[in-house]
Amino acid sequence: MEIRFQTKEESNKQQQEEFLKLSGVDRVYAFWRLMERVNRFPVKNKIDKNKDNFIIELKAKTK
Repeated sequence: MEIRFQTKEESNKQQQEEFLKLSGVDRVYAFWRLMERVNRFPVKNKIDKNKDNFIIELKAKTK
């Protein structure tokens, strides 16, 4: 494991350069791996209070 001290801009530039060194197919696979990791990222689920309810809308009659 290597620890580097660098700015966010330096880190982003290095990641971009390493990504661009990959072949097109490897870039696609890297993207898919990233999407899989994002889907496993824990998130707080919002509770929909109206999930099991139905809404009745009454519209006023226009003359």
